[in-house]
Amino acid sequence: MYLLGLDIGSSSVKASLLDAKSGKCLSTDFYPKKEMEITAHKLGWAEQDPQMWWQNLKLAIKSVIAKAQVDKEKMKAIGISYQMHGLVCVDKNLEPVRSSIIWCDSRAVSMGEDAFQNIGKEKCLSHLLNSPGNFTASKLAWVKENETDIYNKIYKIMLPGDFIAMKLTGEVCTTVSGLSEGIFWDFKNQNISEDVLNNYGISRNLLPSIVDTFSNQGKVLPDIANELGFSENAVVSYRAGDQPNNALSLNVLKPGEIATTAGTSGVVYGVSDEVKYDPYSRVNSFAHVNHTDENTRLGILLCINGTGIMNSWLHKNVAKGMSYPEMNDLANTVPVGADGVSVLPFGNGAERVLNNREVGAKIANLNLNRHTDAHVLRAAQEGIAFSFYYGMEIMKEIGVKPDVIRAGNANMFLSPLFRETLANVSGAVIELYDTDGSLGAARGAGFGTGYYSSLEEAFNGLEKIATIKPNDSMRKETLKAYSCWTNELNKNL
Repeated sequence: MYLLGLDIGSSSVKASLLDAKSGKCLSTDFYPKKEMEITAHKLGWAEQDPQMWWQNLKLAIKSVIAKAQVDKEKMKAIGISYQMHGLVCVDKNLEPVRSSIIWCDSRAVSMGEDAFQNIGKEKCLSHLLNSPGNFTASKLAWVKENETDIYNKIYKIMLPGDFIAMKLTGEVCTTVSGLSEGIFWDFKNQNISEDVLNNYGISRNLLPSIVDTFSNQGKVLPDIANELGFSENAVVSYRAGDQPNNALSLNVLKPGEIATTAGTSGVVYGVSDEVKYDPYSRVNSFAHVNHTDENTRLGILLCINGTGIMNSWLHKNVAKGMSYPEMNDLANTVPVGADGVSVLPFGNGAERVLNNREVGAKIANLNLNRHTDAHVLRAAQEGIAFSFYYGMEIMKEIGVKPDVIRAGNANMFLSPLFRETLANVSGAVIELYDTDGSLGAARGAGFGTGYYSSLEEAFNGLEKIATIKPNDSMRKETLKAYSCWTNELNKNL
């Protein structure tokens, strides 16, 4: 049996075909080869045409199937990962009535702030586990207030992954995890939030029906199966937002486990079995892919805008002509703590983890007679690792206690210095894996369709590349450097 995993991003869409028995990837491809267009009609806006996702996805699927040359009758399960927090609105013909307002669009911030006050801070945090913020519900409220004619045409609203599933199956549905990321879910009442709907004047009828995250979510339409080249018995059997799915891809399912990524920005996603929230909304809580009414599994999401972009900036402006491995080697010639130099990597906009302050990127304690490029390069990597741990300390307050940190072998995690610093400052074991979101979605589909009897079985074929354990002899010095770093940060807050 073969499993098809789809990953709907805002830059490109990706498809991967997995052999369910061996757990090996048979083929993978992405489209378009250049980044997909994001339309910004005004400052702070960001929209994409959902049909663009679909057309590019069809190209990726056809390419993957052509490369793999497998029996299409054995392609029976499809999993979908997608960019979170987007809004797709369709009419009764299931056609979009406007472009999707995607995750990085900030037009609905004021709508969320008003809802936070109207519903009440305590009630929002205890029931929704978040402020309504700039999430999907607030984006829909913006359409209602500013585009009345369009709003009146809406039959159903969806998240991006729900739209792709609908194009495949003709079924309009979503999940509890999806509703929670849109801030439509009441965790105390275990139902759609009447407070949010009433505050915004939104009809419950606009929301899709709810299916389990891992389940038969609809059979692929015969004409779509014929066009794309897989079995007419194929079903969509899994869907999740990109960060919960990234955690699934890394087999992060149990309390205390953490998934992280460190590209331009950084994400730490931890699993908790306690219904708790951050009173300052510095981190967000959503239903994880394996959350149920009886078995609480929340995904605590920390997003740091300025992390790897700091290292990238140094690559372009300080370490000109050097490769990233060469930068890593040079940084490693300096001892832990970079001889007192501290780098704050927060130069990519306001940071939610810092209570929405925009402190900028800073190089502190630079001595022009002592310090060199090597000190700055090391301090930058340490500062990025320290920013992750700073967020993890907040996550500990709401029940996420990191024992294991899992990551894909990419971006900052390619640097031994970075991953060793993160292991030493956090005291957690870091595990690196050869996987991505589309492969995780494929494994999720295998469990959802019943091929795998458990998620543990689904991840039997997951390849661990390396394990990095904290070094006791280095941990004391690393924590000392972290203390100096937090002192510099506090001066800027």
